Amino acid sequence: MSAKYLMRFLGIALLLAASQVLAGPKIQHWTGANGSRVYFLPTEGLPLVDVRVVFDAGSARDGQQFGVATLTAGVLDTGAGSWNADAIAQRLEGVGARLSTGVSRDSAFLTLRSLTDPKLLDVALATAHEILVNPTFNPVDFEREKKNLLVGLKQREESPADLAGIAFFRTMYGDHPYAHPKDGDIDTVEKLSRDDLERFYRQYYVAANALVVVVGDLDRAKAQSIADGLLAGMAAGSAPPAIPEVPQPAAANSVKKAFPSAQTHVYSGLPGMKTGDPDYFPLYVGNHILGGSGLVSKISDEVREKRGLSYSAYSYFYPYRQLGPFMMGLQTKNETAAEALKVLRETLEEFIARGPTEKELQASKQNITGGFPMRLDSNQKLAEQVASIAFYGLPLDYLDTFVQKVEAVTADDIRRAFKARIDPAKLQTVMVGGFDSAKPAR
Repeated sequence: MSAKYLMRFLGIALLLAASQVLAGPKIQHWTGANGSRVYFLPTEGLPLVDVRVVFDAGSARDGQQFGVATLTAGVLDTGAGSWNADAIAQRLEGVGARLSTGVSRDSAFLTLRSLTDPKLLDVALATAHEILVNPTFNPVDFEREKKNLLVGLKQREESPADLAGIAFFRTMYGDHPYAHPKDGDIDTVEKLSRDDLERFYRQYYVAANALVVVVGDLDRAKAQSIADGLLAGMAAGSAPPAIPEVPQPAAANSVKKAFPSAQTHVYSGLPGMKTGDPDYFPLYVGNHILGGSGLVSKISDEVREKRGLSYSAYSYFYPYRQLGPFMMGLQTKNETAAEALKVLRETLEEFIARGPTEKELQASKQNITGGFPMRLDSNQKLAEQVASIAFYGLPLDYLDTFVQKVEAVTADDIRRAFKARIDPAKLQTVMVGGFDSAKPAR
């Protein structure tokens, strides 16, 4: 069977293997030969390995050149050494491997998936190494990727949902590095040059700022060889300074932006919690009840089911390295925007004051713990989880203790955490849509 077709038949076996992960091998950690951090989770029975190389090089490191982190990652795999984009694609396709790059607000990453057969894996690893250590940033590739990014940014201007999200982050974060969209703005991206990308790469794509995650049917010696080989020859460099702390807003703020649409997009929230926050589990379980569990959540029940004000209404916590947002959102008719926002706020205030019932708490726990194995049902998902654990400095037994910590959350824990973290009097609210026909809240 060819590498291409073998990859297609691994899904069922991965699902069966996931149920054994929590009771199986533990995450191993060491420092690589070049000073990078390495995390290894061995799995059994599948001739597959997933590798993630993560750098502290997300959009929060853009400085005033908004979009440079995203564009750097986008151009990274378009040319390396003597290979152009076509040659790289042919090398990977020939061995059934998959490679991608990306960014978040906190990090930039390269992912590689390959079969473990040495003849196939060696080609995949050599290709990834060249991309990481010897990218060419070819001017033609740079201009093409920049043009594509600008096309996307111009299309973004036509989406009220996107504009509302951007305005919400800017309203909530002010001049903090989390404030701007990770893809940048049209005016900032237009000014970016190839030299800007090379400068960003040289500063942040260095061994001291990297971690490598290896998940697959390998022994430690092979995992160590993979990690050391991927970054061999990369500049040592140094880790960047910490991202500044996020201040809490002093008072509530409301921003309205007119857009010629039949519906209004509403976002309301404030900085919530960090990854690894001591209140993570009470806030996570509590929000599952409040607005994170889809149509059965309190917010959805009040906004959608009882009043028919919105098809979808929700709340989320997005933890970052520093305080990520607590965010409530909905989309409603222009004439019911004020009423929908009023219901959203009242539902939050009531939840903070009263917390969940025991019935709601138990249902939430069962839903979270019942779905947890699906977050680990593939090598790729395991690699993502391990990378998050590594990047944010979470305990290495995080996956083993997750269910236990969810089960330990009490209604009192949720009430205490929400009262301490979420002040309705300081909510930052953004509304984007048509307001001429809007009615005041009843």
